[in-house]
Amino acid sequence: MSGEEAPTLQQQPEQEKKPDEPPPAAAAEAPQESASSPAAEEKPLSWRALVLTGHGGYEKIKLQVKTQTRPQLQAGEVLVRLKACGLNFAELLGKQGLYELLPAPPVILGMEGSGVIEAVGEGVTDRKVGDRVITMSRSGMWQEVVVVSANLTFPMPEQMSFEEGAAIPINYITAYMMLFEMANVRPGKSVLIHMAAGGVGIAVTQLCQTVPDVTVFGTASAAKHETIAQGGVTHPIDYRTKDYMEEIRKISPKGVDIVLDPLGGSDTQKGFSLLRPLGTLVVFGAANCVTGQKKNLLAMAKTWYNQLSLTALKLMQSNKAVCGFHLGYITDGELISRTMFKLLELYDQGKIKPRIDSCYHFEQVTDAMKRMHERQNIGKVILLPEAKEVEAKEVEAKKEEAKEEEAKEEEAAESKSNPEPVENVEKTEAAIDEKEEEATEEVKAED
Repeated sequence: MSGEEAPTLQQQPEQEKKPDEPPPAAAAEAPQESASSPAAEEKPLSWRALVLTGHGGYEKIKLQVKTQTRPQLQAGEVLVRLKACGLNFAELLGKQGLYELLPAPPVILGMEGSGVIEAVGEGVTDRKVGDRVITMSRSGMWQEVVVVSANLTFPMPEQMSFEEGAAIPINYITAYMMLFEMANVRPGKSVLIHMAAGGVGIAVTQLCQTVPDVTVFGTASAAKHETIAQGGVTHPIDYRTKDYMEEIRKISPKGVDIVLDPLGGSDTQKGFSLLRPLGTLVVFGAANCVTGQKKNLLAMAKTWYNQLSLTALKLMQSNKAVCGFHLGYITDGELISRTMFKLLELYDQGKIKPRIDSCYHFEQVTDAMKRMHERQNIGKVILLPEAKEVEAKEVEAKKEEAKEEEAKEEEAAESKSNPEPVENVEKTEAAIDEKEEEATEEVKAED
């Protein structure tokens, strides 16, 4: 799947001031103090955010600078300055208007991030200013500072980087719940994961390795096979040049025990047919719908037409299970927290470790999304809220140039408004004439 070409988004942040907007963020200069402090309330704050201004191509995502008063934290809330944010396929769908949980534009994108707590609200006793945490939400994470419930923050292990922290929540919670809560993976089982080089694919592969003797089949382009094989995929399959069903049948004639399907359409039917008796198919995406920058109605219709359709009787006769998974619709906060803490425990034990494919500053969001859209990434694509250093220097240089130009204009204006007095001009001319006469006399004397 390849995306349409689009100009790279390397824009200067737009200035936007919305005092009445619910304040989701704060600026870097904000003092690290309680939100109830009067000084904290009065100081205006500015922060950068990536805003989806409408559905369509990459140009619909704008880097904006918002300014307003410091937010008054409610009980149980914390203010987090984000250092890294995760990019997920859901943002590609949301950009095209295909992600139903995303509020209507304008809306700040992003579902996960990691950073440092800068303020805490009343009643927060297990988090403090300065704590490094991971946090998540259904949207609003692609900005420098966010206000979230303390219950949705998770302390980061000391050795974990901010980039790794931002790579864990969505991909690893999805992988863990599908494997252990739904499919009940056990020793000796076999698993097929599509898009094995993506964030979820790598998470699934690593988690399968925590269970003895699990065989992993993974589809990916040939250029990624060496990497995913080193990561734990037992049988990499090039879906672009080979029929993955035939390749799996050659290795395992009876099929596989678990199929994790992020593609949808005809691939869901293929996945069901590959299941062994008592096997489980988990559908968790519809990537086949996304074929370009903008919504493709033909691709959507094709995916819908080819989707798996079963009766309860057929399902019973086949002795197979079909499940659907969507993390956005899980409202059990305790389940999410329990899973997240389990994942952090596995990280501490060295059993899982996010693979970071690449990092892009907010100014480079188009490049980041294109990389994922065109399936070039191996692992997680990360967005960095902090301004790109080179561009920050350029902005400062332009500011200095503007100041110099302004100073020159003021100087010119002053010289025009204050001409030299006539008397002084006459005195100057007389002095020049006198010097010329003296010079003439000296020349005559020499002669």
